[in-house]
Amino acid sequence: MTYIPDSNRYQKMQYRRCGNSGLLLPALSLGLWHNFGGIDNVDNAREILHTAFNNGITHFDLANNYGPPPGSAEITFGEIFKQDFKNYRDELLISTKAGWPMWDGPYGDFGSKKHLVASLDQSLKRMGLDYVDIFYHHRPDPNTPMEETMAALDLIVRQGKALYVGVSSYSPAETEKAYAILKNLGTPCVIHQPKYSMFERSVEDGLLDVLEVNGIGGIAFSPLAQGLLTNKYLNGIPENSRANANRGNGAMEKDAITEENIAKVRRLNKMAEERGQSLAQMALAWVLKDKRISSVIIGASKPEQVMDSLGCLQNTSFSEYELQTIDQILA
Repeated sequence: MTYIPDSNRYQKMQYRRCGNSGLLLPALSLGLWHNFGGIDNVDNAREILHTAFNNGITHFDLANNYGPPPGSAEITFGEIFKQDFKNYRDELLISTKAGWPMWDGPYGDFGSKKHLVASLDQSLKRMGLDYVDIFYHHRPDPNTPMEETMAALDLIVRQGKALYVGVSSYSPAETEKAYAILKNLGTPCVIHQPKYSMFERSVEDGLLDVLEVNGIGGIAFSPLAQGLLTNKYLNGIPENSRANANRGNGAMEKDAITEENIAKVRRLNKMAEERGQSLAQMALAWVLKDKRISSVIIGASKPEQVMDSLGCLQNTSFSEYELQTIDQILA
């Protein structure tokens, strides 16, 4: 059956400018880190993607190593794209990344020009695309000169394999250096993807200021702290949870679910109820309250989770009292 997206999809989403660029991002982006790998159900993955696009989520965020096994999320996405989304390519933002271990030998990891160019070529082949909209260097490389890494990103844009480039998990100083090198080359750094949630706030120690000063958009990953900021763990670790799955690939570790953290989550959940939101909705809204964040990346194991996340857009503002109370709970 031919997929026809909801004709009202763009009325359902808020779009935010990505830094000083011409690019608009949906407030919520869909990440394919989990649940789209070779071990996952393709029909479920398809339904999640349909639900996202039907509600104005135009940005699908991938990386070369997403799976498991590594690369399989791009293969799954490529199959679904070919069948359902090919006619809507110009309405979609598709991003991918490179910089974590991907293949054997000295060129399968980190930030050399050799690795980045080869990795994107592989990603494009897996997804069946001519180009991606955003290509990221996935993490800093302490051993490759940053000039080489940024020259690779510049080359990739000039080759037409990516429209925009960005970085992920760079420190404030590294971000400033990357921005300056790219600006000098004539290819702007338009976006930074940091980890940011109520439980992970290191971006507030200078990074958000760097993004603001340089006109770089911010897009947060793991805004729900890998599921901790949902109602899933209010009563301990359920059998089918990600913390119990032990899938590797950065999935949440059981040791993140401490009694202390659960106590904080329960208090946050009570506050979310007072706001008329689920805990997940409040946690997403809390990240989106900062205008330097252009988008948050949500994950989903079923379509209903996408729909629940969309509820955060009903209220992304917080009173001073609410912000102070959240800080006290998290302290």
